[in-house]
Amino acid sequence: MSDVDITLRPWRREDLDLIKRLNAPEMTEHLGGPEPDTKLKQRLERYVSAASGNTRMFVIEVSGIAAGSVGYWPREWQGQPQFETGWGVFPEYQGKGVATTAIRLLMDEARRNGINAPIHAFPEIHNVASNALCRKAGFRLLGTEIVEYPPGNPITVNDWVVDNPKTYSPNR
Repeated sequence: MSDVDITLRPWRREDLDLIKRLNAPEMTEHLGGPEPDTKLKQRLERYVSAASGNTRMFVIEVSGIAAGSVGYWPREWQGQPQFETGWGVFPEYQGKGVATTAIRLLMDEARRNGINAPIHAFPEIHNVASNALCRKAGFRLLGTEIVEYPPGNPITVNDWVVDNPKTYSPNR
């Protein structure tokens, strides 16, 4: 998709249909399944509010059309303050470099925002596409972990990390 413009834009309150589409069963297969509408409205409010502070959530756009979402947020991991990232790209945009470009743009945003702590991604071990994306986007594999997502649902994930967005250099 080198002939298209891939950009990130902040979430807006008008994006409820977009967040509902990201909640489809095929999009939440590795995340414990779809959430109820009440949770989606709360999630949208958090995403809209994430335009300041250390949390950033974006809509991925391909030539001005919504193609998914990407973001990062602070979390404590193994007793240390760090960050986590996550993404979702609609099926028609998967396998075309959209997510890889979105991750690179997100790391640029983290650098501009002064983030210099590690940023982790925790794809479920059977999520082949997300694990391949981590590798392609320049994350380093630390190993496997058991996490609860959603709370009460233990899953085995790979722990991928970008040690510092300020020194991030994606595989090209």
